[in-house]
Amino acid sequence: MTSNEYKKLQIKKIAFREWLVLSILLLALTAALSVFRLTERMDLVLYDRIMQLNTQPARDDILIVAIDDYSLTELGRWPWPRVHHAQLLNQINAAKPAAVGLDILFTEAEAVSDTQQAGGDQQLAEAIQQSNKVVLPLVSESAGKGLSTAKPVSVLANAARQLSHIHLELDKDGIARSVFLREGMQGEWWPHFALAMKDVGQNIAPGTEKYLPGDRLSASVRNVGQSENSWQRDFQMHVPFAGSSGHFQSVPYVSVMRGEVPASLLQGKYIIVGPTALGMADSYPTPVTGNEGVISGVEINANVLAGLLNEKAIQFAPQWKILMWNMLLLMLTLSAYQFLSPRKALISTLAMILLSLSTSLALMRWQAYWVPMSPAVIALLLAYPLWSWRRLEAAIKYLAAEFNLLEQEPHLLPEFTDDEENTSIELTDTLEKSIQDVHLAANRVRDLRQFISDSLASLPDATMVTTTDGNVLLSNQAARAYFAGIGQPKVNDALVPYLFANMSAPANFDHSDGRNFSWWDILDIKLTKSMSQGFEVRDPRGQDLLIKSAPAYNADKQLVGWIVNMVNITAIRAAERSRDETLHFISHDMRSPQASILALLEMQKEPQTALPIEEFMSRIEKASRITLGLADNFVQLARAESQDYRYEEVDFQDVLLDATEEMWSLAHSKNIRFKMQIPDQEYLVRIDRSLMTRVLTNLISNAIKYSPRDTSITCSLKLERNLADATIICSIQDQGYGIARAEQSKLFQRFQRFKTTEQPKNDGVGLGMVFVKAVLDRHYASIDFVSAPNEGTTFHIRLPGLIV
Repeated sequence: MTSNEYKKLQIKKIAFREWLVLSILLLALTAALSVFRLTERMDLVLYDRIMQLNTQPARDDILIVAIDDYSLTELGRWPWPRVHHAQLLNQINAAKPAAVGLDILFTEAEAVSDTQQAGGDQQLAEAIQQSNKVVLPLVSESAGKGLSTAKPVSVLANAARQLSHIHLELDKDGIARSVFLREGMQGEWWPHFALAMKDVGQNIAPGTEKYLPGDRLSASVRNVGQSENSWQRDFQMHVPFAGSSGHFQSVPYVSVMRGEVPASLLQGKYIIVGPTALGMADSYPTPVTGNEGVISGVEINANVLAGLLNEKAIQFAPQWKILMWNMLLLMLTLSAYQFLSPRKALISTLAMILLSLSTSLALMRWQAYWVPMSPAVIALLLAYPLWSWRRLEAAIKYLAAEFNLLEQEPHLLPEFTDDEENTSIELTDTLEKSIQDVHLAANRVRDLRQFISDSLASLPDATMVTTTDGNVLLSNQAARAYFAGIGQPKVNDALVPYLFANMSAPANFDHSDGRNFSWWDILDIKLTKSMSQGFEVRDPRGQDLLIKSAPAYNADKQLVGWIVNMVNITAIRAAERSRDETLHFISHDMRSPQASILALLEMQKEPQTALPIEEFMSRIEKASRITLGLADNFVQLARAESQDYRYEEVDFQDVLLDATEEMWSLAHSKNIRFKMQIPDQEYLVRIDRSLMTRVLTNLISNAIKYSPRDTSITCSLKLERNLADATIICSIQDQGYGIARAEQSKLFQRFQRFKTTEQPKNDGVGLGMVFVKAVLDRHYASIDFVSAPNEGTTFHIRLPGLIV
């Protein structure tokens, strides 16, 4: 080990030891903050802010009948005669609600004044009993001899469907964040007001609820005081507040009592009747009301009911999970310090703080799960300054050692310097100078790597760099796009022989040594010469590829990998096949009529072989027309495959009528009739009119040629629309000889001609349908057909239409 390596190792050991000490101290601090809940007040503030951001839409089946200022103005001062409550319940009962909760205490019998008639309690009890869906509240009170239960008067309590408590749990800061779903004393338990309403609305017997959220208290706490005057509680539910005051739908008490509210608004609803008027309602601060706001008790009950109906309550993470999450977050950040630069370490620290806050928000929003992260946030705020201070002490020595190593790297690329830097005052600070030196050396390495990456990415052909055993290390976009197209999206880290497994064996592989080809051969150093020349294969999509491979060496001439290149030569091979077909056509089909003309001329020179003038001229004309037709087919196909298209907006039915008019004389010669099925509307398209007319005349001409006499050809148009676009379908149907199934796949190939024994001979070179396909492809149109021997053929053209 050299002195520089030893020095570098010592610096790393010192840095690791300092990191370890700092990590232990910060983890201990985080554990103490979590276990002893020293950040509880901070956690509650964060909890409230998240609750304010996590508002939810109000349920439309919860309705508050508010004893508001308007109702007090209309009906007079509180308390109102209980006859009013009976009238209200009668109006609500007629609408058939799901459940009714009267958030009003009836702990004493009604005091009847001189102007009132007695019997208000009885009328209210009758209305409650008639409804059989009413929940009444009770509270605990202290009468000087301990706690006791203040229930509604017996006549009302006996009529109610359920009795329930309406207590809230206030935290240390005086904010209501939770309720106990069950409370009681001396072994008698009552559900919370909202839970009782849910039970009534869903016809659930008390104590048989399948969904009962909330933290269970310990058995010793739940069972204490069953024979004493002490209050018992269980199932602490943290309320998932949907919104602040006024969030739920509300209607005035007096409006419902007078029948001014339609029954449809009350039908099937959970109706909570309670005070919201200022100075009358029992109001409490909640997480969603901010620092100074309050929300009425009836609206808090509506929030609790919404949470129960949604089966969504906020669950507080247990202490061990809080400790685990905070410790894990801190450990991840501290571990990142070992690998990141100071700037990135700062960013990661801030990111982790944001992650902790966003995690709390996300868990609260989507899982209703509260995990306080304040201990980790506090530790993270301390971690970066402490770590930066300790690392700064070792930075100068470390950078000096690193510069000595990096300075030894070769300078392969040109370096550009700023003239202003050359004229600036030289820095004397050791740390700054070391940073500049290491920055320069690191830039050289980065520039060299970027140069290699850019060079690979700019190659037009698919190229991969592999290890010696064939694992792909680098690949350019062309390679990734190619393999994604054949169903192999993951190129990097794949083995090259497996990537090529579905390709055909190379046709030009040298088998002189008698062994069979294997894809592992492209990584064989013994076959470097043949692999550098390349070999042709065909992939699963029918493309022709030329694959080459070459070894890659390091500075010590050791084999470190392979460079594999794929060139798509499909177009070249297709052009070669087209050229061969064209040469064959010219050498045969084009020469035949010309040879016939020369032979006729030679015959006409000799009197004994001369033909009559009319026959001679007829044969010359026929051969010339064949030659002209062949040349015209080639010219039209060349134009169809060229870039020179003249697009214009036309009505496609005009193009179809032009084509049928042009073919009328040919059809008339065989007594073939045209049947037009064109609904009366516009068929607007953007096309090259002359080429599209030629497409239709080709199809109609073929329909005439390959149809017997005295038949008909049906030409139809159809327009299909949707919201985004339109499609025009043109159909040409004949009653001809049809196309054999074995020959249908060759219809759009060059120089393909079809004939059966039943049909007459027709001249042609097999370029007409190739022309049709080429023109339609340029118009983003498609063509398909249905055909059967002796049953005719129907062609369907589908091309984009214009939406007016």
